[in-house]
Amino acid sequence: MQFRRQALTKLQSPEELDLPVRLARPQGWLVLSVTVLAMAAASVWAVTGRVTPTVSAPAVLTHGQGSYLLQSPVAGQVTAVLARQGERLDAGAEVLRVRTAEGESVVRAVDAGRVSALGATVGQIVTTGADIASVEKVAHPGDPLYATVYVPAESAAGIPARAVVDLTVQSVPAQEYGVLRGRVDSVDRAAQTAQSIGAFLGDARLGEQYTAGGRPVAVTVRLETSPATESGYAWSSTAGPPFTLTSMTQATASIRLAERRPLDWLLP
Repeated sequence: MQFRRQALTKLQSPEELDLPVRLARPQGWLVLSVTVLAMAAASVWAVTGRVTPTVSAPAVLTHGQGSYLLQSPVAGQVTAVLARQGERLDAGAEVLRVRTAEGESVVRAVDAGRVSALGATVGQIVTTGADIASVEKVAHPGDPLYATVYVPAESAAGIPARAVVDLTVQSVPAQEYGVLRGRVDSVDRAAQTAQSIGAFLGDARLGEQYTAGGRPVAVTVRLETSPATESGYAWSSTAGPPFTLTSMTQATASIRLAERRPLDWLLP
C-alpha cells in the first residue's frame, strides 16, 4: 500500500507536467533508421538482384564417342601382345594372338581408337568373352577432347544451354595453372546406370563410383580452345599447364545454372 500511495501522489503532483515526454533517445533513432534502410535495400535486392547458383559434379575428359571393351572371341593361351596401352589403333588392327586347340587366332580391334587399358599378358589363359582391352573410340588423331560430367538428376533440369563450366583437372595444380574452361554442349535427360557409364568409359569401377549417390545425368561439355596454350585449350590462367591433356583424365566440374532472383528462393 505504501508504494501505491507514492505512485498516486506523484501522478497528482503538477510540478513536472510542463516537461516534454522523451519517447526515444537519439541513439535509438539512429539504430532504427539504419535498420529500416537495410531492410529496404534487402527488399530491393531480393526483387531486382540476380544470383548465379552452381552445381559441382565429377567429370572425365574423353573424345566424346565413348569406349568399348574388346573381348576375346576364343579360348586359349596368349602368345603375343601386339598393342600397347595409350597406342592408337586402326579398325581391324591386331591386338593379341591366342593359341587355341585349332591353331593360332588373332584378336583384332573392332573400331579405331586408343587403348586406354590392356588386361592381357603373354602366357595368360583367356576364356571366350574375357575382357582383354578397353579401347576409347577416336576416329581421327586430331579429334578434340570433351568433358563428360555426371550431374545429379535433380540438378540437370536447371542447366541452361551453353552454360559456362569450370573444370578442375586432377592432374593440373589449380593454384598454379587455374581451371579449364568449357560450355555445355548437350544434356542427356535419361538417368545413367552403373553399367551404361562403365560401358561408355570402359571402366566398370567408375560406373559404380559415379552412381554411388544415385543415378546421374550425363552432360557433355565442349572445351574452349586456345592457340596460345600448350594444351590447346583455354584456362583461367594465361598459359595453362605446360603439357597436353590426355583422355580418361578425371576432373571436377562446376556448372553455372540459370540466374535467379533471391526472392525466388523464398517463394514456394
